[in-house]
Amino acid sequence: MDLVALVEWIGEGPTAALFGLITGIVFGVAAQRSRFCLRAATIEFARGLMQDKVAVWLLTISTAIVWVQAAELAGLFRSEESRIMAVPGSWSGAIIGGLIFGVGMVLARGCSGRLLVLAATGNLRSVVSGLIFAVVAQMSLSGWLSPLRDKLAGLWVTSGGHNLDLLTYLGLPKASGLLFGLGMAALALVISAQNRIGWQRLVFASGVGFAVALGWVSIYALSQVAFEPVAIKSITFSGPSANTLMYFLDRDTLLDFDIGLVPGVVIGSFLSSVVAREFKFQGFSEESQMRRSMTGAVLMGFGAMLAGGCAIGAGVTGGSVFAGTAWLALFCMWVGAMVTDILLDQSRVAATV
Repeated sequence: MDLVALVEWIGEGPTAALFGLITGIVFGVAAQRSRFCLRAATIEFARGLMQDKVAVWLLTISTAIVWVQAAELAGLFRSEESRIMAVPGSWSGAIIGGLIFGVGMVLARGCSGRLLVLAATGNLRSVVSGLIFAVVAQMSLSGWLSPLRDKLAGLWVTSGGHNLDLLTYLGLPKASGLLFGLGMAALALVISAQNRIGWQRLVFASGVGFAVALGWVSIYALSQVAFEPVAIKSITFSGPSANTLMYFLDRDTLLDFDIGLVPGVVIGSFLSSVVAREFKFQGFSEESQMRRSMTGAVLMGFGAMLAGGCAIGAGVTGGSVFAGTAWLALFCMWVGAMVTDILLDQSRVAATV
């Protein structure tokens, strides 16, 4: 069955949700098996280490860049038509939101995407934190926190009515994006070899990057045959978490890519953990841990909506199309996370020595 026939059979919204479901399953399996986590990579780097967590993160973002840039060169996708590039970006939102998100993911012991993956493997701490993240994200999108988000985001925005394409801004040819991704992948493989990381984990790490490209290409293809305008996007967990929550609370919410993505990640992560015999119920061990995780989830929910995406949405998905504000948000997430680890966790360890 071709795409046109599929759309005519089940409709545009359900087709987008189906693509989200498939993309989510691929992401869920790959993220669970690779243990991909931006928070873990930033902490490892902050402590002067270049080991498996940094290698997995580098391989994930580099393969996302390679797959997405190759798809664009092959004519399967046009980044300038994506939602993140077609609308103005917020420099102030990327800075402030990125820093807030970085602090939050250290406190919550995982970014929003990692929390979703862990929740599907029986981690009840992540279930609680993930729900709080989704509620705060929705409040930041259209609730009580939205005026504050709008004010902070409007302090400094990109010019020209669209986001900044870093490759175009630097005067580089389109192929340079692919070459940049290949260079990052080579660095990731060198670090992986130094730390003797197994090939299976590397394959799954690259699978996370492939899932990002799968989302971009599938939704772009749908936009070319759909009668109604389709927002071209890929994996992120700020907007989709809020939208999925509202889908189960409001019967009038329509199906789209976001609504399929979150359940897909849960299904993929759950099945992967069961097959690997890693599914295990876990809860909070003490009250202070609960307070810390909940506070981190609140900060991540607001920070992600302000920054224009979470660690995946801005850090990998937005980075794969070289959106200027996405790379700035990613940098600020690293800074926020590293400073938090140095001031909070490393100082605590030093005090007990």
